[in-house]
Amino acid sequence: MATNIGERIKQIDAKLFRNDIPDFDVGDTVKMKVKVQEADKVRLHPFEGTIIRKTGRGLKGTFTVRKISFGEGVERVFPLHSPVIESLKVISKGTAKRAKLYYLRERAGKAARIKVDQTTHPTQ
Repeated sequence: MATNIGERIKQIDAKLFRNDIPDFDVGDTVKMKVKVQEADKVRLHPFEGTIIRKTGRGLKGTFTVRKISFGEGVERVFPLHSPVIESLKVISKGTAKRAKLYYLRERAGKAARIKVDQTTHPTQ
């Protein structure tokens, strides 16, 4: 038993890490498919929105996605390495000057837009 606790935790975490999640940041627009359990079957639910927050590292990392649905703002918090996320694709890279985009909650329409970064192209 020469391994210490820190190394043991890293070994367990390594099994749960996902490598298929692309690199994204606050301000990016993402399109994702989320697994939803309905009675006896699992359905894929599309969810597209803007990343307004990213926190944590490793398995504890989370991100918040905000979208407008039927005139109402909807936010969902997802663990970064969650098995609930079937796929995640970056649609556009945004230029955000802040780490958290909570100010988008009070804005609507054109005022809630984020400038698209023209220098980088998302991986497709």
